[in-house]
Amino acid sequence: MFLCDFCGGELIIFDQNLGMNSSFWKNYSNIILLLIGIFVGSLFGIFAPDFVIYLKPVGDIFLNLLFVTVIPLVFFAIVSAISGIEQQNQLGKIIGTMALTFLSFIVISATFCIIMVYFFPTETPKNISEALTENLQNKANINDQIVGFFTVREFYNLFSRQNMLALLVFSFLVGISIRKSGEKGKAFQNFILSGNEVMKQLLLLIMKAAPIGLGAYFAYQVGTIGPQLFGFYAKPLGLYYISGTIYFIIFFSLYAFIWKSGKGVKAFWQESLLPTATAISTCSSLATMPVAIESAKRMGVPAAIANVVIPIGTTIHKNGSSISSIIKIYVAFQLLGWNFFEPMNLIMALGITVFVSAVAGGIPNGGYIGEMLMISVYKIPPDVVPAVIIIGTLVDPLATVLNSVGNILASMIVSKFVKVENL
Repeated sequence: MFLCDFCGGELIIFDQNLGMNSSFWKNYSNIILLLIGIFVGSLFGIFAPDFVIYLKPVGDIFLNLLFVTVIPLVFFAIVSAISGIEQQNQLGKIIGTMALTFLSFIVISATFCIIMVYFFPTETPKNISEALTENLQNKANINDQIVGFFTVREFYNLFSRQNMLALLVFSFLVGISIRKSGEKGKAFQNFILSGNEVMKQLLLLIMKAAPIGLGAYFAYQVGTIGPQLFGFYAKPLGLYYISGTIYFIIFFSLYAFIWKSGKGVKAFWQESLLPTATAISTCSSLATMPVAIESAKRMGVPAAIANVVIPIGTTIHKNGSSISSIIKIYVAFQLLGWNFFEPMNLIMALGITVFVSAVAGGIPNGGYIGEMLMISVYKIPPDVVPAVIIIGTLVDPLATVLNSVGNILASMIVSKFVKVENL
Protein backbone atom coordinates (compact mmCIF):
# COMPACT_ATOMS: atom_id res chain seq x y z
CA MET A 1 0.00 0.00 0.00
CA PHE A 2 1.50 3.34 -0.96
CA LEU A 3 0.95 6.94 -2.01
CA CYS A 4 1.88 8.55 -5.32
CA ASP A 5 4.94 10.81 -4.88
CA PHE A 6 3.29 14.04 -5.95
CA CYS A 7 0.14 13.69 -7.98
CA GLY A 8 -3.20 13.34 -6.27
CA GLY A 9 -1.90 11.15 -3.47
CA GLU A 10 -4.36 8.41 -4.47
CA LEU A 11 -4.19 5.41 -2.16
CA ILE A 12 -2.89 2.51 -4.25
CA ILE A 13 -2.94 -1.16 -3.27
CA PHE A 14 -0.20 -3.21 -4.86
CA ASP A 15 -1.36 -6.71 -5.78
CA GLN A 16 0.67 -8.92 -8.07
CA ASN A 17 -2.51 -10.68 -9.15
CA LEU A 18 -3.90 -7.54 -10.76
CA GLY A 19 -3.81 -7.41 -14.52
CA MET A 20 -1.49 -5.07 -16.39
CA ASN A 21 -4.30 -2.72 -17.42
CA SER A 22 -5.76 -2.51 -13.93
CA SER A 23 -2.33 -1.88 -12.40
CA PHE A 24 -1.54 0.81 -14.95
CA TRP A 25 -4.83 2.58 -14.25
CA LYS A 26 -4.30 2.50 -10.49
CA ASN A 27 -0.80 3.93 -10.81
CA TYR A 28 -1.52 6.62 -13.38
CA SER A 29 -5.23 7.38 -12.94
CA ASN A 30 -4.52 10.73 -11.29
CA ILE A 31 -2.34 11.95 -14.15
CA ILE A 32 -4.74 10.61 -16.79
CA LEU A 33 -7.80 12.18 -15.16
CA LEU A 34 -5.98 15.47 -14.72
CA LEU A 35 -4.97 15.47 -18.39
CA ILE A 36 -8.58 14.75 -19.36
CA GLY A 37 -9.74 17.63 -17.17
CA ILE A 38 -7.18 19.98 -18.71
CA PHE A 39 -8.13 18.84 -22.23
CA VAL A 40 -11.85 19.34 -21.68
CA GLY A 41 -11.20 22.68 -19.99
CA SER A 42 -9.04 23.74 -22.92
CA LEU A 43 -11.83 22.94 -25.36
CA PHE A 44 -14.18 25.15 -23.38
CA GLY A 45 -11.57 27.92 -23.35
CA ILE A 46 -11.01 27.73 -27.11
CA PHE A 47 -14.55 27.20 -28.39
CA ALA A 48 -16.65 28.83 -25.65
CA PRO A 49 -14.53 31.70 -24.25
CA ASP A 50 -17.62 33.62 -23.11
CA PHE A 51 -18.69 30.67 -20.97
CA VAL A 52 -15.43 30.21 -19.02
CA ILE A 53 -16.23 33.07 -16.64
CA TYR A 54 -18.86 30.76 -15.15
CA LEU A 55 -16.31 27.99 -14.70
CA LYS A 56 -13.78 30.07 -12.77
CA PRO A 57 -15.76 29.83 -9.47
CA VAL A 58 -15.44 26.03 -9.71
CA GLY A 59 -11.67 26.37 -9.85
CA ASP A 60 -11.68 28.94 -7.05
CA ILE A 61 -13.72 26.64 -4.80
CA PHE A 62 -11.23 23.81 -5.35
CA LEU A 63 -8.26 26.09 -4.59
CA ASN A 64 -9.89 27.44 -1.43
CA LEU A 65 -10.58 23.93 -0.16
CA LEU A 66 -6.98 23.00 -0.92
CA PHE A 67 -5.63 26.05 0.92
CA VAL A 68 -7.65 25.56 4.10
CA THR A 69 -6.74 21.85 4.22
CA VAL A 70 -3.01 22.08 3.59
CA ILE A 71 -2.35 24.64 6.34
CA PRO A 72 -3.55 22.52 9.32
CA LEU A 73 -2.02 19.43 7.68
CA VAL A 74 1.39 21.11 7.76
CA PHE A 75 1.01 21.85 11.48
CA PHE A 76 -0.06 18.32 12.41
CA ALA A 77 2.50 16.63 10.12
CA ILE A 78 5.51 18.62 11.30
CA VAL A 79 4.60 18.43 14.99
CA SER A 80 3.96 14.68 14.82
CA ALA A 81 7.24 14.08 12.98
CA ILE A 82 9.37 16.10 15.41
CA SER A 83 7.66 14.75 18.53
CA GLY A 84 8.08 11.16 17.32
CA ILE A 85 11.86 11.28 16.77
CA GLU A 86 13.66 8.72 18.91
CA GLN A 87 17.27 8.91 20.00
CA GLN A 88 19.43 6.38 18.13
CA ASN A 89 22.96 7.04 19.26
CA GLN A 90 24.24 3.78 17.76
CA LEU A 91 23.27 5.10 14.34
CA GLY A 92 24.62 8.57 14.94
CA LYS A 93 27.46 8.45 12.43
CA ILE A 94 25.31 6.94 9.69
CA ILE A 95 22.51 9.43 10.32
CA GLY A 96 24.90 12.40 10.33
CA THR A 97 26.64 11.36 7.11
CA MET A 98 23.31 10.52 5.52
CA ALA A 99 21.82 13.94 6.39
CA LEU A 100 24.82 15.74 4.90
CA THR A 101 24.63 13.56 1.77
CA PHE A 102 20.90 14.20 1.35
CA LEU A 103 21.36 17.94 1.74
CA SER A 104 24.25 18.01 -0.73
CA PHE A 105 22.33 16.04 -3.35
CA ILE A 106 19.27 18.29 -3.03
CA VAL A 107 21.29 21.50 -3.30
CA ILE A 108 23.31 20.17 -6.25
CA SER A 109 20.20 19.13 -8.18
CA ALA A 110 18.49 22.45 -7.46
CA THR A 111 21.56 24.42 -8.51
CA PHE A 112 21.82 22.40 -11.71
CA CYS A 113 18.18 23.20 -12.49
CA ILE A 114 18.77 26.92 -11.86
CA ILE A 115 21.59 26.83 -14.41
CA MET A 116 19.33 25.07 -16.91
CA VAL A 117 16.48 27.60 -16.62
CA TYR A 118 19.01 30.41 -16.90
CA PHE A 119 20.37 29.17 -20.24
CA PHE A 120 17.00 27.95 -21.54
CA PRO A 121 14.47 30.58 -20.44
CA THR A 122 10.71 30.43 -20.94
CA GLU A 123 8.85 33.36 -22.41
CA THR A 124 5.62 34.45 -20.72
CA PRO A 125 2.45 35.07 -22.74
CA LYS A 126 2.17 38.83 -23.14
CA ASN A 127 -1.14 39.40 -21.38
CA ILE A 128 -0.84 36.91 -18.54
CA SER A 129 1.52 38.87 -16.29
CA GLU A 130 -0.77 41.90 -16.09
CA ALA A 131 -3.77 39.74 -15.23
CA LEU A 132 -1.98 38.07 -12.34
CA THR A 133 -0.20 41.09 -10.86
CA GLU A 134 -2.92 43.70 -10.97
CA ASN A 135 -3.97 43.05 -7.36
CA LEU A 136 -0.50 42.66 -5.83
CA GLN A 137 0.38 44.81 -2.86
CA ASN A 138 3.66 46.66 -2.54
CA LYS A 139 6.44 44.70 -0.93
CA ALA A 140 7.50 45.56 2.61
CA ASN A 141 11.06 46.56 3.42
CA ILE A 142 13.63 43.82 4.02
CA ASN A 143 13.52 44.09 7.84
CA ASP A 144 9.75 43.65 7.94
CA GLN A 145 10.05 40.75 5.50
CA ILE A 146 12.59 38.94 7.69
CA VAL A 147 10.41 39.37 10.79
CA GLY A 148 7.32 38.30 8.85
CA PHE A 149 9.02 35.17 7.54
CA PHE A 150 9.49 33.67 11.01
CA THR A 151 6.87 35.22 13.32
CA VAL A 152 3.40 36.76 13.42
CA ARG A 153 1.81 39.23 15.80
CA GLU A 154 -1.26 37.15 16.64
CA PHE A 155 -1.78 33.40 17.08
CA TYR A 156 -4.60 33.17 14.56
CA ASN A 157 -2.33 34.66 11.89
CA LEU A 158 -0.24 31.47 12.00
CA PHE A 159 -2.91 29.63 10.05
CA SER A 160 -2.94 32.00 7.11
CA ARG A 161 -1.31 30.78 3.90
CA GLN A 162 0.56 34.10 3.82
CA ASN A 163 2.50 33.08 6.96
CA MET A 164 3.56 29.56 6.06
CA LEU A 165 7.16 29.86 7.23
CA ALA A 166 6.08 31.21 10.61
CA LEU A 167 3.77 28.19 10.96
CA LEU A 168 6.70 25.85 10.24
CA VAL A 169 8.84 27.48 12.93
CA PHE A 170 5.96 27.27 15.42
CA SER A 171 5.31 23.61 14.51
CA PHE A 172 8.96 22.67 15.07
CA LEU A 173 8.92 24.33 18.48
CA VAL A 174 5.68 22.59 19.48
CA GLY A 175 7.13 19.23 18.43
CA ILE A 176 10.26 19.80 20.51
CA SER A 177 8.12 20.87 23.47
CA ILE A 178 6.09 17.65 23.28
CA ARG A 179 9.29 15.61 23.42
CA LYS A 180 10.46 17.54 26.48
CA SER A 181 7.08 17.03 28.20
CA GLY A 182 7.55 13.28 28.47
CA GLU A 183 4.56 11.29 29.71
CA LYS A 184 2.59 14.44 30.51
CA GLY A 185 2.63 15.35 26.84
CA LYS A 186 1.42 11.95 25.59
CA ALA A 187 -2.24 12.96 25.44
CA PHE A 188 -1.46 16.01 23.32
CA GLN A 189 0.85 13.94 21.11
CA ASN A 190 -1.95 11.42 20.50
CA PHE A 191 -4.22 14.30 19.51
CA ILE A 192 -1.58 15.51 17.05
CA LEU A 193 -1.14 12.03 15.56
CA SER A 194 -4.88 11.63 15.19
CA GLY A 195 -5.25 15.09 13.66
CA ASN A 196 -2.45 14.35 11.22
CA GLU A 197 -4.21 11.22 9.94
CA VAL A 198 -7.58 13.00 9.66
CA MET A 199 -6.11 15.90 7.67
CA LYS A 200 -4.21 13.53 5.35
CA GLN A 201 -7.45 11.74 4.53
CA LEU A 202 -9.25 15.05 4.02
CA LEU A 203 -6.58 16.19 1.56
CA LEU A 204 -6.82 12.93 -0.37
CA LEU A 205 -10.58 13.39 -0.54
CA ILE A 206 -10.32 16.95 -1.85
CA MET A 207 -7.69 15.99 -4.42
CA LYS A 208 -10.20 13.64 -6.06
CA ALA A 209 -11.80 16.81 -7.40
CA ALA A 210 -8.51 18.06 -8.89
CA PRO A 211 -9.38 17.15 -12.51
CA ILE A 212 -12.60 19.18 -12.26
CA GLY A 213 -11.19 22.11 -10.29
CA LEU A 214 -7.98 22.49 -12.26
CA GLY A 215 -9.77 21.77 -15.52
CA ALA A 216 -12.19 24.62 -14.82
CA TYR A 217 -9.33 26.94 -13.94
CA PHE A 218 -7.43 25.95 -17.08
CA ALA A 219 -10.53 26.68 -19.15
CA TYR A 220 -10.58 30.18 -17.70
CA GLN A 221 -6.90 30.69 -18.44
CA VAL A 222 -7.21 29.52 -22.04
CA GLY A 223 -10.35 31.57 -22.54
CA THR A 224 -8.83 34.79 -21.21
CA ILE A 225 -5.19 34.38 -22.25
CA GLY A 226 -5.50 32.30 -25.40
CA PRO A 227 -4.09 29.06 -26.84
CA GLN A 228 -0.56 30.49 -26.50
CA LEU A 229 -0.79 29.16 -22.94
CA PHE A 230 -0.12 25.63 -24.28
CA GLY A 231 3.29 26.68 -25.54
CA PHE A 232 4.10 28.26 -22.19
CA TYR A 233 3.38 25.01 -20.31
CA ALA A 234 5.16 22.83 -22.87
CA LYS A 235 8.52 24.59 -22.45
CA PRO A 236 9.00 24.10 -18.67
CA LEU A 237 7.71 20.53 -18.94
CA GLY A 238 10.18 19.79 -21.72
CA LEU A 239 12.94 21.50 -19.76
CA TYR A 240 12.21 19.35 -16.71
CA TYR A 241 12.35 16.08 -18.61
CA ILE A 242 15.54 17.09 -20.42
CA SER A 243 17.19 18.36 -17.22
CA GLY A 244 16.09 15.30 -15.25
CA THR A 245 17.43 12.92 -17.88
CA ILE A 246 20.77 14.74 -18.01
CA TYR A 247 20.96 14.73 -14.21
CA PHE A 248 20.25 11.00 -14.10
CA ILE A 249 22.91 10.12 -16.68
CA ILE A 250 25.71 12.51 -15.71
CA PHE A 251 25.32 13.24 -11.99
CA PHE A 252 24.25 9.76 -10.91
CA SER A 253 27.21 8.35 -12.84
CA LEU A 254 29.46 10.91 -11.11
CA TYR A 255 28.16 9.91 -7.67
CA ALA A 256 28.80 6.25 -8.50
CA PHE A 257 32.32 7.15 -9.67
CA ILE A 258 33.00 8.95 -6.38
CA TRP A 259 31.90 5.79 -4.59
CA LYS A 260 34.09 3.22 -6.34
CA SER A 261 35.44 4.91 -9.48
CA GLY A 262 34.86 2.88 -12.67
CA LYS A 263 33.63 -0.19 -10.80
CA GLY A 264 30.98 1.90 -9.10
CA VAL A 265 29.72 3.31 -12.41
CA LYS A 266 29.57 -0.17 -13.93
CA ALA A 267 27.71 -1.60 -10.93
CA PHE A 268 25.25 1.29 -10.95
CA TRP A 269 24.29 0.94 -14.60
CA GLN A 270 24.06 -2.85 -14.34
CA GLU A 271 21.65 -2.76 -11.40
CA SER A 272 19.72 0.51 -11.86
CA LEU A 273 17.36 -0.71 -14.59
CA LEU A 274 15.00 -2.61 -12.29
CA PRO A 275 14.42 0.20 -9.75
CA THR A 276 14.07 2.67 -12.63
CA ALA A 277 11.44 0.54 -14.34
CA THR A 278 9.65 -0.03 -11.04
CA ALA A 279 9.55 3.70 -10.32
CA ILE A 280 8.10 4.44 -13.76
CA SER A 281 5.49 1.68 -13.56
CA THR A 282 4.31 2.43 -10.01
CA CYS A 283 4.89 6.19 -9.86
CA SER A 284 5.74 5.76 -6.16
CA SER A 285 9.05 5.93 -4.29
CA LEU A 286 7.60 3.83 -1.49
CA ALA A 287 6.64 1.02 -3.83
CA THR A 288 10.12 1.16 -5.37
CA MET A 289 11.91 1.09 -2.00
CA PRO A 290 12.23 -2.73 -1.60
CA VAL A 291 13.63 -3.05 -5.13
CA ALA A 292 16.00 -0.14 -4.49
CA ILE A 293 17.33 -1.75 -1.31
CA GLU A 294 18.02 -5.06 -3.05
CA SER A 295 19.65 -3.29 -6.00
CA ALA A 296 21.91 -1.31 -3.66
CA LYS A 297 23.01 -4.51 -1.94
CA ARG A 298 23.81 -6.14 -5.30
CA MET A 299 25.87 -3.06 -6.22
CA GLY A 300 27.95 -3.61 -3.09
CA VAL A 301 26.39 -1.29 -0.51
CA PRO A 302 26.46 -2.91 2.96
CA ALA A 303 23.02 -4.09 4.07
CA ALA A 304 23.39 -2.20 7.36
CA ILE A 305 23.61 1.08 5.42
CA ALA A 306 21.15 0.30 2.63
CA ASN A 307 18.49 -0.75 5.15
CA VAL A 308 18.79 2.59 6.94
CA VAL A 309 19.56 5.16 4.24
CA ILE A 310 17.07 4.11 1.55
CA PRO A 311 13.94 3.85 3.75
CA ILE A 312 14.68 7.21 5.36
CA GLY A 313 15.61 8.71 2.00
CA THR A 314 12.28 7.58 0.56
CA THR A 315 10.66 10.15 2.83
CA ILE A 316 13.16 12.98 3.15
CA HIS A 317 15.48 12.82 0.11
CA LYS A 318 14.01 13.69 -3.28
CA ASN A 319 16.24 14.80 -6.15
CA GLY A 320 13.34 14.86 -8.60
CA SER A 321 11.23 17.01 -6.29
CA SER A 322 14.19 19.36 -5.90
CA ILE A 323 14.40 19.95 -9.65
CA SER A 324 10.63 20.32 -10.02
CA SER A 325 10.54 22.81 -7.14
CA ILE A 326 12.94 25.11 -8.96
CA ILE A 327 10.99 24.72 -12.21
CA LYS A 328 7.73 25.62 -10.47
CA ILE A 329 9.15 28.67 -8.71
CA TYR A 330 10.69 29.82 -11.99
CA VAL A 331 7.36 29.38 -13.79
CA ALA A 332 5.57 31.37 -11.08
CA PHE A 333 8.06 34.21 -11.51
CA GLN A 334 7.66 34.10 -15.29
CA LEU A 335 3.89 34.30 -14.95
CA LEU A 336 4.27 37.37 -12.75
CA GLY A 337 6.97 39.01 -14.85
CA TRP A 338 9.43 38.98 -11.94
CA ASN A 339 13.19 38.43 -12.07
CA PHE A 340 13.88 34.95 -10.70
CA PHE A 341 17.65 35.39 -10.85
CA GLU A 342 18.02 38.09 -8.21
CA PRO A 343 20.37 36.72 -5.51
CA MET A 344 17.80 36.91 -2.70
CA ASN A 345 15.18 35.16 -4.82
CA LEU A 346 17.62 32.35 -5.63
CA ILE A 347 18.55 31.90 -1.97
CA MET A 348 14.92 31.70 -0.94
CA ALA A 349 14.23 29.28 -3.81
CA LEU A 350 16.96 26.96 -2.53
CA GLY A 351 15.51 27.17 0.99
CA ILE A 352 12.02 26.30 -0.24
CA THR A 353 13.45 23.46 -2.30
CA VAL A 354 15.30 21.93 0.66
CA PHE A 355 12.11 22.05 2.72
CA VAL A 356 9.89 20.62 -0.02
CA SER A 357 12.38 17.86 -0.84
CA ALA A 358 13.04 16.90 2.77
CA VAL A 359 10.47 17.95 5.36
CA ALA A 360 7.38 17.86 3.14
CA GLY A 361 8.45 14.69 1.38
CA GLY A 362 6.66 12.37 3.79
CA ILE A 363 3.33 14.20 3.55
CA PRO A 364 0.79 13.05 0.94
CA ASN A 365 0.64 15.71 -1.75
CA GLY A 366 3.59 17.36 0.00
CA GLY A 367 4.43 19.18 -3.20
CA TYR A 368 1.38 21.36 -2.68
CA ILE A 369 2.86 22.51 0.61
CA GLY A 370 5.70 23.92 -1.48
CA GLU A 371 3.14 26.04 -3.32
CA MET A 372 1.83 27.39 0.00
CA LEU A 373 5.34 28.17 1.17
CA MET A 374 6.08 29.88 -2.14
CA ILE A 375 3.01 32.10 -1.71
CA SER A 376 4.12 33.01 1.81
CA VAL A 377 7.79 33.72 1.13
CA TYR A 378 7.43 35.57 -2.16
CA LYS A 379 4.00 37.10 -1.46
CA ILE A 380 2.63 35.92 -4.79
CA PRO A 381 -1.07 35.72 -5.73
CA PRO A 382 -2.77 32.31 -5.37
CA ASP A 383 -3.86 32.47 -9.03
CA VAL A 384 -0.40 31.16 -9.91
CA VAL A 385 -0.90 27.93 -7.92
CA PRO A 386 -2.89 25.95 -10.55
CA ALA A 387 -0.10 26.40 -13.09
CA VAL A 388 2.58 24.97 -10.81
CA ILE A 389 0.28 22.18 -9.58
CA ILE A 390 -0.29 21.08 -13.17
CA ILE A 391 3.43 21.11 -13.92
CA GLY A 392 4.25 19.24 -10.71
CA THR A 393 1.72 16.54 -11.51
CA LEU A 394 2.85 15.98 -15.09
CA VAL A 395 6.54 15.59 -14.16
CA ASP A 396 5.77 12.97 -11.51
CA PRO A 397 6.97 9.85 -13.42
CA LEU A 398 10.52 11.14 -13.95
CA ALA A 399 10.54 12.76 -10.50
CA THR A 400 9.79 9.35 -8.99
CA VAL A 401 12.73 7.82 -10.86
CA LEU A 402 15.13 10.52 -9.67
CA ASN A 403 13.80 10.29 -6.11
CA SER A 404 14.03 6.50 -5.89
CA VAL A 405 17.30 5.87 -7.70
CA GLY A 406 18.84 8.89 -5.98
CA ASN A 407 18.46 7.08 -2.66
CA ILE A 408 20.61 4.24 -3.97
CA LEU A 409 23.35 6.72 -4.87
CA ALA A 410 23.04 8.31 -1.43
CA SER A 411 23.57 4.92 0.22
CA MET A 412 26.71 4.49 -1.90
CA ILE A 413 28.19 7.79 -0.72
CA VAL A 414 27.34 7.05 2.91
CA SER A 415 29.02 3.64 2.67
CA LYS A 416 32.17 5.31 1.34
CA PHE A 417 32.56 7.40 4.50
CA VAL A 418 31.03 5.08 7.10
CA LYS A 419 32.54 1.63 7.42
CA VAL A 420 30.19 -0.88 9.06
CA GLU A 421 29.92 -4.62 9.28
CA ASN A 422 26.57 -4.99 10.96
CA LEU A 423 24.17 -2.99 13.14
